[in-house]
Amino acid sequence: MHPTKVAIIGAGKTGVATAAFFAKRGTAIVLTDQKPASEWKNSLSFLDNRRAHWSIAPYDKTILTGVDLVVPSPGIYPDNPILVEALRRKIPIWSELELASRYLKTPMLAITGTNGKTTTTTLLGEILRKAGKKVFVGGNIGDPLIGYIEGPQDASWVVVEVSSFQLQWTYTFHPQIAILLNVTPDHIDYHGSLASYRKAKEKIFANQTSGDLAILNWCEKESPSLAARSKAQTEFFSSSGKPEYGIFIERNRLLYTGADGTTEEYPLEMIKLPGTHNLENVMAAIVAARHCGCAPAGIIEAIKEFRGLPHRIEYVCEKKGVAFYDDSKGTNVGAVIRAIESFNRPLILLLGGRDKEGDFKTLIPYIKSSVKEVVLFGEAGAKINKLLGSTIRTSIRMTLQEALNEAFEHAAPGDAVLLSPGCASFDEFSNYKERGDRFKEWVRELK
Repeated sequence: MHPTKVAIIGAGKTGVATAAFFAKRGTAIVLTDQKPASEWKNSLSFLDNRRAHWSIAPYDKTILTGVDLVVPSPGIYPDNPILVEALRRKIPIWSELELASRYLKTPMLAITGTNGKTTTTTLLGEILRKAGKKVFVGGNIGDPLIGYIEGPQDASWVVVEVSSFQLQWTYTFHPQIAILLNVTPDHIDYHGSLASYRKAKEKIFANQTSGDLAILNWCEKESPSLAARSKAQTEFFSSSGKPEYGIFIERNRLLYTGADGTTEEYPLEMIKLPGTHNLENVMAAIVAARHCGCAPAGIIEAIKEFRGLPHRIEYVCEKKGVAFYDDSKGTNVGAVIRAIESFNRPLILLLGGRDKEGDFKTLIPYIKSSVKEVVLFGEAGAKINKLLGSTIRTSIRMTLQEALNEAFEHAAPGDAVLLSPGCASFDEFSNYKERGDRFKEWVRELK
């Protein structure tokens, strides 16, 4: 199917890249965004140079007039009235991911999961590059996949991070290698339930065949049934337990056993990133890289050199014997748990922001065992305090900077102050990156 007129909802990076794709193919384009057109229409001025047939529409169902395809940006909720009306009219809705995959000629390695997908995607890109392979890394991070389609498609592999938002509107999406790192409660406000959220994540495997590979987390109770339903070959990564095929820990090493009988060892000391969750990310990357044809020696060297990503349990600096860490990317409760588990020193935890309907009660056992104090901030501070205040010393401040100052006053040499907010940033910042950058600035300014 190639549409004659497409409606694009959202004029951010994904919407602009999608518009460029359709303009090149002579498709009529109509765009809309919740923001006033004056704020974004200049980013689409290149369409005039291409003599594209495009227009701007109000943010309502009138955009659907004469349209035979709708492409929403990832953050557009399924209950959006425009999407609801499109479904009623039986107009197809495709994510940019679905659209791009229909034109993709390069083998695809796709990674999803509640936590760790950006780290794993980036690491895999580095491993493949070190092995001499030309690789495109993007999707939910960096450049949209549709932008790669516009080029010569000359990479050996495309490595794409994919979100549940993107997978929601996929139908033929088909990665040759697919990784599901983990599923913990997140984006329930978008999907409606944890079951629906997991179902969206599992769509990454929906079109795989016997010639493909599914990589699953052995420690998740749903993995065995998912493996049984999968048509693809399945291998596991495990931080606790020994799967028949895949990679697991044995003493001070990782052991990999492939379905083809391959047996390999990898030293644990090659991993520089803290925490069990990063160990799992690395293990998943090893399995995928081996199936991409990367040699063990090169994989080990790439992992040794990999230092992680900004805002993901990132060490900032030390002041008066107190270490500061930026985990602003930790926007859900599962990420906070993984961050807490990464430390073996007393923690003061900075928690708060805009609530995403997270179950903060699940933090209690982890806080009791590792956290000496929680400083709460932002819109969600009071709500979280009601849930945690009886189990741990807490204080509430309006802003993140005030919370940081409070934490520094209460910290002792040997402590770590960890920003792992468990919430979205939009009450005070434009995104988690801005929140993390400002946090690091404020830490360095501490006297």
